[in-house]
Amino acid sequence: MIALVDSNNFYVSCERVFDPGLEGRAVGVLSNNDGCVVARSAELKTLGVAMGMPAHQISPALRRRMTLLSSNYALYGDMSRRVNRVLGEFSPEIEAYSIDESFVGLDGHEPDDLEAWGHRVRGRVLRDTGIPTCVGLAPTRVLAKTANRVAKSRPELGGVCRLAADAPETRRVLEALPVHELWGIARRSAERLALQDIHTAWQLRQADPKQIRRTFSVVMERLVWELRGRPAIALDDVTEPRQRIMVSRSFGRLTGEQAELRAAIRQHGARAAEKLRRQGSRACAVLVFVRSDPHRLGERQYRNSQVVALPGPSDDTRELIAAAQRGLAAIFLDGVRYQKCGVMLLDLVDAERHQLSLLQAGDGPERRRGEALMATLDRLNARMGRDTVRFGVPGEHAAWPLRCEHRTARYTTRWNELMRVKVR
Repeated sequence: MIALVDSNNFYVSCERVFDPGLEGRAVGVLSNNDGCVVARSAELKTLGVAMGMPAHQISPALRRRMTLLSSNYALYGDMSRRVNRVLGEFSPEIEAYSIDESFVGLDGHEPDDLEAWGHRVRGRVLRDTGIPTCVGLAPTRVLAKTANRVAKSRPELGGVCRLAADAPETRRVLEALPVHELWGIARRSAERLALQDIHTAWQLRQADPKQIRRTFSVVMERLVWELRGRPAIALDDVTEPRQRIMVSRSFGRLTGEQAELRAAIRQHGARAAEKLRRQGSRACAVLVFVRSDPHRLGERQYRNSQVVALPGPSDDTRELIAAAQRGLAAIFLDGVRYQKCGVMLLDLVDAERHQLSLLQAGDGPERRRGEALMATLDRLNARMGRDTVRFGVPGEHAAWPLRCEHRTARYTTRWNELMRVKVR
């Protein structure tokens, strides 16, 4: 059996943990640069605010009835880790699917105890982190996602739903579930399924797996088996290293200053290098891109990218930043106000298995010193907080940091932003 534990309205719930005054109020969390609504409380949904709605389109009258906050990713990421740490006390098999969802393996658990187990998990997570969750229980990941959906939509279940493979309740749920709302079904696939007269999840379950494979793909065939209760899908994106790593971000304001783009590229390159080392890979090339704001028709439009090959596979932040800066110098154009830039690491190889070229220093003292430096850098930042040690210092009024005028404190990851308690 598999459980999917999903945090309810996760970003909003994180904010409410540290500000109980937000309970019962309409709360929304905005995307990077306070652009669009990316998380909504139930109260905000009731007001008719859609997911992805631009903040500037919300009327002043409606704004007065809600609280809009900037994204606080440092807080959300740490709270996600705390939730998974609690889940780890219930099972050694934890697969983080997203920042607010994790699959939990339940091998060895008695079937009659599963729903009680789900309620215990919900209670412990709420007690230890303050985050409300729902739990879906089923023999496969696709059915567990569906069970979690039911748990959220039916309050009488108390946040826990179990779907057995061949139970009558499972059939009723799948017959009522449009196929385009099933986990793993994209819009175009749903349109093609409709041409085959498959409109519900139950109809897909009843389809011939071999015919589905011939008409669609092996992935669609696996969905059919999962709906029948046979595990067939693994979270490859969790267990396998990524083939490329990109870090990019829109600026808080437009800028034409090359120094500001260099500072942003330096920051993005350092973050990408950190991710690269974390997954045990090295990059063979670095891609840098810049672009103006395509929505400002009165502005001079420009977008470009440059790939810089490295002498050999590397995970050294210094080498990656230097290559990225050479790429930026090759494509920077005066007279353009830039809206975004980014760094992508390409052609990733396993750090333990890659072949050293004859031009590389091999395992010489210089390379070993570089590896020790990067390990120390990662260790200090992991222990003391991100960017405790970094390459360069951003200017006081730099354009590239995010605009986050309504961000709350990063209570759990910054010493100087710890919650203050006053005793009278």
